[in-house]
Amino acid sequence: MEDRQRGPDISSVPSWTVHKADRATIAAVIPAYHEEKHIGDVVRRTRQQLDHVLVVDDGSNDRTAAHAREAGAEVIVHPQNRGKGEAIRTGLRHWLDRQFTWVFILDADGQHRPEEIDDFIRASMSDDASLLLGNRMKNVSSMPLLRRMVNRYMSNKISRVCGQEIPDTQCGYRMLHRHLIPELLSGANRFDYETEMLIVASRKGFRIESVPISTVYSDEVSSIHPVRDTLGFFKLMRRYRKM
Repeated sequence: MEDRQRGPDISSVPSWTVHKADRATIAAVIPAYHEEKHIGDVVRRTRQQLDHVLVVDDGSNDRTAAHAREAGAEVIVHPQNRGKGEAIRTGLRHWLDRQFTWVFILDADGQHRPEEIDDFIRASMSDDASLLLGNRMKNVSSMPLLRRMVNRYMSNKISRVCGQEIPDTQCGYRMLHRHLIPELLSGANRFDYETEMLIVASRKGFRIESVPISTVYSDEVSSIHPVRDTLGFFKLMRRYRKM
């Protein structure tokens, strides 16, 4: 029989009272790297949903920052590329310092539909989860087969380490409550940060819930480095299995 690595028993951890979301208490972080083609549209659509939108330009040498400002976002620019994880942390620190209750994270390449922000807000009103995560696995017809297989494999592995079911761990579309954010301000710098976020939240006793979202693919070019980021994933998993 397989020896399943289990995370903490979430049911045994006292729950926090999660204050329900309203738009005045919500802000968005959009980490971006060389996204001048898409960032303006993403910001404009997000600004139709939320008043407070921050783009963290992670050392781009194109017009990502300029287009984000023109579209109405606040912009923080890293002088050099630090990785997606560090870009997200910069944004989380920014809004935490300004006392926002909820923070959205969404990608700059158009894969996440800002119009679905309402779905997360509605879910937060009927649930006491501290992290709401997009779930594309309800409709995978437009998802490439290899990506679908890898996503399901990784989600299964990560769910076991987390000790709670997370059907789409690779989705970057997320809504975080402020009392979780301080736990997420260290750790990995690149794409494995998004995986580590789920593990840390689970190990600290925070509940994660999924929100069905659209699967959108356009002409975006993945910034994931296949060898480096795959090795990073397995190193991360090995480290947390030992804890």
